[in-house]
Amino acid sequence: MHCDSLRHRLLGALVIPALFVLAACGSTTAPGSGDSAASSTAASSTSAEPVTITHAQGTATIPSTPSKVVVFDIGVLVTLDELDVPVAGVPQLDTLPDSLAKYRSDDYAKVGSLKEPDYEKVAALGPDLIIVAGRSSAAYPELNKIARTVDLTVDNENFLSSFRQRTEALGAIFGKRDQVKQRLDALEASVNEVAAKAPAKGTGLVVLTTGGKMSAYGPGSRFGIVYDPLGVRPAVDDLSTDAHGNAISAELLAKADPDLLYVVDRDAAIGESGKAAEQVLDNELVKQTKAAKNNKIFYLDSFTWYVAPGGLSSVEAMIKAIGDSLS
Repeated sequence: MHCDSLRHRLLGALVIPALFVLAACGSTTAPGSGDSAASSTAASSTSAEPVTITHAQGTATIPSTPSKVVVFDIGVLVTLDELDVPVAGVPQLDTLPDSLAKYRSDDYAKVGSLKEPDYEKVAALGPDLIIVAGRSSAAYPELNKIARTVDLTVDNENFLSSFRQRTEALGAIFGKRDQVKQRLDALEASVNEVAAKAPAKGTGLVVLTTGGKMSAYGPGSRFGIVYDPLGVRPAVDDLSTDAHGNAISAELLAKADPDLLYVVDRDAAIGESGKAAEQVLDNELVKQTKAAKNNKIFYLDSFTWYVAPGGLSSVEAMIKAIGDSLS
C-alpha cells in the first residue's frame, strides 16, 4: 500500500506540471479588437515554430507550418499559389483564369462558395488552418469553431500598409518571409514611381459596370488604390466607400469630366451575361469627356480588380496598369 501511494504521488507530481506546460503552449484566438490593421510576429526565425498573427477579427497562434489549408478568398489563393503553398480546400468557382484552372479539378476539395461555406465539408476535411478575407469574412466565427481561422481582409482606407501586413502574415505562417519581402519591396518602389507622376496627369475616376448600369468609386473604396497610394486625383470628391459604390449616370459622368477613366466590368468578372462595359459607355455624353476625347478610357482586368484584388500578383498588375495609363 505504501509503495502504491508513493507511486501515485510521483505520477501526480509529473502530470500536473505537464498539463500547465501544454496549456501555456496552446494557441488562442482572441475576439477582434476593431483594429483592421494586421501584423505578424514570429516566436522564432523558422516557420516550423509558433507564429502569432493579429488579423482583422482577432489573434491566432499557428504552432507550426500548416499542412492542410482551406482558403475562402481568391486573392489569398493567388498569393499562396505563387508561393508554392499547397492548398487542400477551395470554394467552388467557375470563372478562374488559366493560372488557377487546376483548382477546379477534383484534386482540391470544394467546400462551398465564397460567401456560403459548406461547414460539414470543411469539418470533414479536417484542416489545421482556414483563411477568410473580404467576401468570406462574415463566416469567420463559425469556421473558427471548426479549426483555427484567420481573417486577412485588407483595409481599403489604408491599403498599401494593410496589404503588406496581410501578405507578410502569409509569409510568416508558411516560411516564405524572404520571398514575400523581396516582392513587396519591389512593389512599393513601383508605387512610388507611379505616385510621383500621377498628379500631373489630371483627374481620374473608377467606374464599375454591371447590368447595364454604372457605379463610381473614390478614395478609400475597394478600388481606392488608384487614388491612394497611386496618386491619381479624384474627379469627384466625397464619394461613399460603400462596397457597391455610388450610382452614376452618363450625365453625372459627363459633368465629372475626368481626364482618366478606369472601368471594371463586373459581369465579365463573374461570368454573367449582359451589356459589356464598352457598350454601357458607348453614348454621346461619355464621348464628350476629356478621357474619351483623348483616348484615356482604360478597361481594367476584371478578375484582377474585382475577384482577386488582394493577391500579390494582382496588386503588382494593378500598379502596372495605372502606371501604363499615365504614360
